[in-house]
This record gives sequence, structure tokens and C-alpha cells, in this order.
Amino acid sequence: MVKKTMLWTLGILLLAGAGTWGYFYITGTENTETKEEEPSDSQEEKPKKKEEEKEVEELSEEKFEESSDEEELNPFGDEKKADTVPESTIRDYIHQMSHQKVQAEQKWGFYRITEERINWLSDKVKRNEYSEGDQYENILNAWSNGNFSNIDEHHNTIWKMQGGNVGKATGVLSEEEEQAYIDSAQ
Repeated sequence: MVKKTMLWTLGILLLAGAGTWGYFYITGTENTETKEEEPSDSQEEKPKKKEEEKEVEELSEEKFEESSDEEELNPFGDEKKADTVPESTIRDYIHQMSHQKVQAEQKWGFYRITEERINWLSDKVKRNEYSEGDQYENILNAWSNGNFSNIDEHHNTIWKMQGGNVGKATGVLSEEEEQAYIDSAQ
């Protein structure tokens, strides 16, 4: 009986010790790193690896580089499928394209806006019955006509559809700001 009690006590102590170690291991590694200044909410975390040094990434470049047959890829670098493209994919493409021209606290990558991409998306929207198809068509028609004056509203429309809570667009970039954003991805 005493042996059984001792084994249970030892097991509980080991479990408590492992749990405590796990807690401090997970939370302690963040707190033990010395930083000259804590990043504010509006700053993104500094990249840690050399390949992560670019703050902005054009999302299709790597896909095209890794592909052995570009003919099998759509203009966004993803595998071509039949005419049916999931609505969530259409939203993602429009959302990521808008990042090129909008001001927002946080943006995670972008697809460069090109005539080919706009036309490809327009074709897919016309060929499919999406619940928000009219919204997509209105956005893409404006872009096709070179009208980006409301692109921040376009971004936020799609962002809300996706349940966005971080990265709301707050304005439209000037041409200089847009070029600097694009250049930072290269």
C-alpha cells in the first residue's frame, strides 16, 4: 500500500514538473529574448531568417519558380482546374490583389494587379454562380477600366466577407507609395 502511494505521489510530481517546465518553455522563450524595444501593435514582428527578410511577398513568384510546367498554372500560379473555381479562392485573389494599392496596418502578401488576372477572374465569375458574384463583377469591372479610386472599399468588402478583423484598409496608396510597396517585394 505504501509503495502504491509513493508511486502515485511520484507520478503526480513528475506530471506537475513536466507541466510547469512546458509552461515556462513555451512562454519563457518569448520573454527571455532581449529586445531593444517592444514592437507596438502597428509594427510587424521582425523577420528572424534571412529568407524572411522581405516584409512584402508577391505570392505567385515562388509558385511559378517551383513549377515545371507553367502551362498548367493559372495567372496566380495555382494549378488550373476546370472552369469551376471555389468562391473562397476568388475572394482570396481579389483580396490579395487589392493589397497592392491600399493602406492598411497589416497586409500579408499580395498578387500584382495585371490585366491578365483581372480578365481571368472576370471570366470565372461570369461562368459561375457565386453568392457574391455581382460584388466581384462590380469590383473587377472598375479595375478593368483602370478605376482604383475605391479599391480600399473593395478590399474591405471582401475582407468583411472573409470575416476579417485585422488589416482593414484605411485608404488608397499614392503612386509613389504603391511603387515602394511593389519594390519592397523584389
